[in-house]
Amino acid sequence: VQLVESGGGLVQSGASLRLSCVASGFTLDYYAIGWFRQAPGKGREGVSCITVQEGVTCYADSVEDRFTISREHAKNTGYLKINSLKPEDSAFHYCATRYPGDLTGWGAGYARWGQGTQVTVSS
Repeated sequence: VQLVESGGGLVQSGASLRLSCVASGFTLDYYAIGWFRQAPGKGREGVSCITVQEGVTCYADSVEDRFTISREHAKNTGYLKINSLKPEDSAFHYCATRYPGDLTGWGAGYARWGQGTQVTVSS
């Protein structure tokens, strides 16, 4: 039972990345998915979330309209598309799941976490 993120890397400012969060050993169909990030010396920040009903999403003000969260039930996978990357986006990015799946936001209850994927943006 695990979540595995991928898709991070070293990119130049202005580039795009799509992060993936693949669940194994359980189905994502009943869980809300949250994406978080943590830069060195800073606290963890919730950046986006999506409920089981895909129409309900949330985004941190700090990411403006550059982030798009989605999920693909058939692949048991969540995604975070990041456009117009900035150096301040450099951080470890994590996905996590919360039950019940209709809760939104980044509050308590995210019980299962992936190991993270590093995003580094050069100026």
